[in-house]
Amino acid sequence: SVELLKIILCLLSAGCSFGGRFYSLDDTWHPDLGEPFGIMHCVQCFCESQKGRRGKVLGKVNCRNIKQDCPDPDCEDPVLLPGDCCKTCPQGESSFSLWKKQTEAVLETFDYFHEKSKEGDLHKSYNDRSYLSSEDLGPAESRTDFVAVLTGVTDSSGVARARFALTRTSLAFSITYKRKRVSVLTCFSYVQVCGVWKNVAKPLLRQLQAEQMQVGMSASAGRRDETRGKIIKHRALFAETFSSILTSEEANSGMGGIAMLTMSDAENNLHFILLLQGLIKSKDPLVVPIRVQLMYRHHVLREIRANITSHNPDFAEVLTNLNSRELFWLSRGQLEIAVATEEQPPKKISGFIAGRKSCDTIQSVMSSGEALTPGKTGGVGSAVFYLHDNGTLDFQVQVAGLSSDVVGVTIELKPRRRNKRSVLYDLTPEYSRTSGQAAGSWSRLEARHIHMLLQNELFVNVATMHSLEGELRGQIRALHYSGLEAPRHELPTPLAGQFVSPPVRTGSSGHAWVSLDKQCHLHYEIVVSGLSKTDDVTVNAHLHGLAEIVELDDSSTPHKRLLTGFYGSQAQGVLKDISSELLTHLDQGTAYIQVSTKLNPRGEIRGRVHVPNSCGFGTRDEAEEADLDDLLAKDPEELKKDPNTCFFENQHKAHGARWTPNYDRCFSCSCQKRTVICDPVICPALTCSRTVQPEDQCCPVCDERKEPKDMKAPEKVEENPEGCYFEGDQKMHAPGTTWHPFVPPFGYIKCAICTCKGSTGEVHCEKVTCPLLTCSHPVRRNPSDCCKECPEEDRGAPGLEHGDMMQADSPRHCKFGKNFYQNSETWHPWVPMVGEMKCINCWCDVSTATSTETQCNKALYCF
Repeated sequence: SVELLKIILCLLSAGCSFGGRFYSLDDTWHPDLGEPFGIMHCVQCFCESQKGRRGKVLGKVNCRNIKQDCPDPDCEDPVLLPGDCCKTCPQGESSFSLWKKQTEAVLETFDYFHEKSKEGDLHKSYNDRSYLSSEDLGPAESRTDFVAVLTGVTDSSGVARARFALTRTSLAFSITYKRKRVSVLTCFSYVQVCGVWKNVAKPLLRQLQAEQMQVGMSASAGRRDETRGKIIKHRALFAETFSSILTSEEANSGMGGIAMLTMSDAENNLHFILLLQGLIKSKDPLVVPIRVQLMYRHHVLREIRANITSHNPDFAEVLTNLNSRELFWLSRGQLEIAVATEEQPPKKISGFIAGRKSCDTIQSVMSSGEALTPGKTGGVGSAVFYLHDNGTLDFQVQVAGLSSDVVGVTIELKPRRRNKRSVLYDLTPEYSRTSGQAAGSWSRLEARHIHMLLQNELFVNVATMHSLEGELRGQIRALHYSGLEAPRHELPTPLAGQFVSPPVRTGSSGHAWVSLDKQCHLHYEIVVSGLSKTDDVTVNAHLHGLAEIVELDDSSTPHKRLLTGFYGSQAQGVLKDISSELLTHLDQGTAYIQVSTKLNPRGEIRGRVHVPNSCGFGTRDEAEEADLDDLLAKDPEELKKDPNTCFFENQHKAHGARWTPNYDRCFSCSCQKRTVICDPVICPALTCSRTVQPEDQCCPVCDERKEPKDMKAPEKVEENPEGCYFEGDQKMHAPGTTWHPFVPPFGYIKCAICTCKGSTGEVHCEKVTCPLLTCSHPVRRNPSDCCKECPEEDRGAPGLEHGDMMQADSPRHCKFGKNFYQNSETWHPWVPMVGEMKCINCWCDVSTATSTETQCNKALYCF
């Protein structure tokens, strides 16, 4: 049995969600209201930490007007520079500009992209390769890699290698721990730990980038076996394809190291870098001679002598022209690298070389758009691989939706000439036409094949009767560990255009891993291929994809739930508030994942999902909260004390409660742990020619009265059943539905109405036109209402006084906010918390006797 290990890292998952973005603790920002207002430079928001009821660290957003903090300029004609809140003298720089420059100087150390080899670098021999740039990898893939060597702090004999990948504010880690076990035969045990530290606070990110952070591991029983090491950047991580953990045979020596290795592209040279710990105990820069040996079964094959110092104990070298036997032993994990000092008795550490270990998943999505002769067949191929230390490669491949029978499944190199394929391994004998799958092992990988596999330089090709050169093709790539509970060891759900109803002939495809955790939260990871071709202007100019999970019942009416909108080739996340109906469909296999694009808004690729579960009957957490909800519903005072309640429209709502808001009956709101979520009601499509709108309902219903014989049914306009995706609230809205846009931090803007145009899938927003009132003293029933109303006791005869003029959008006048303006009148708008915005000019434009329009734009110069 393997001892459980714990990682000594302060895990911070707290932060603030604001305007559809996530901010770490201590982050500051200026809210962006969109055009024409832009960024509110005089409003500063801050994500501050506060402890919850159970001591958990939470994030809370506080925004304040910072204009009052502006210093008085000591000149007669101060100016307001772009991006500043405070006016400054023309010859000097503003305090905000100086602060920005200081901030940018600090952030220059943040490098979210892979470093490339340069002339004169130690690893110049790596540069034959055409490395993938950050643009090739996509936004989700841009990251910075770190490494750490963990050795014993006191009397531990364990050594660990930790690799970290920083993507924005998430730090994924993969730690391999090797420890000597004392028994009749000396042996070593291995443990691999995978995880993600999410929402790392910016102060900690600065420490990480400045290499001021350490990582430690210890046995769960105590800290006697603790190992610890410093986290550093290293340029060799991007090219590394082989690795080794070096340990000592001495008990409790505190010595250890790692070796990072890679091969040259054109020659059989093995480049390596050693990171060593504990070989030199002195703190002085003492020069120590060492011997580096390459061994096979205790026989020395090659030896290099060099010097290291306590100040810089690392060492790099190249082993040139490996022969065929050495390459064979390297591919089988039988070569050993050893480092020993020249002193007597020598200090020695050693370890076997194998393919690079990590928590990433080696996978491939095959699509017709990536074939050597690109096409649009709507088929899909999916593959998952696992590389063992002895060089054996396990594979699982599945294909579906092809135009004809499969005649070949191969692993290939990138063709040297157009349509000149280079086949490395033929998987066709393991392919079953009945299941559409191939499973087996490739046990004859050469060292160079392993190197190319881990450098994303191999491909899977699927040939069919109609496309003998290949109907599907996909690059074998490592999918970075995400921390989600997705069953990556299993074949994912294939996503294809042929699975859409009706089928879509597309060059894209994908696959998805979907699972439910103990809390019945849905974890999903989606990888797509062929959505971002350079010749597809429509896709490149818009959102690349909308990932949805859909349930399909007997009525053939799909009920959708938007998972996420995404750019690039990946989408992942967790869906928490799942309905019991959707959970039942997942259990029955009647749900599917669908990816929609601008080109195919009704679905471009789709795949059926089956996740057996018993969540539809209620989770344990729901059962435990049921009694508490009953208590809160009966006692309003207890409801106020509960930290999970929501305050909405001057009322406290219990966690899990659902209601229809007063401002719009076509919305359904719910309380989810202090957060109010309001979604538009999706009305079912009606097939009748005549409909009526009940006053107390949101959706129209069929008129049951008989139609006149001479009345013809109106022509049916084909609408987009997928609806519209609105960036403001990041939700899908059904065709024909209307809603108030949400603008943080001011909430719902009830003086504007947005409508989903079903025929085009576009969102159209316009100003609310308030009705003409006949009373002399109109009132606003709620502070958040847009339009005033007449009191019941003050409904007079028709007429328009000054109060009504301020209320109505009558001809030849404009209403903006609470004010009324004449034709051609100009003004600066007033925004809560900020005041008058002098850099925004608005004017009233009366184009006809019955048409008025308010227009606003940014001023070119602000003084």
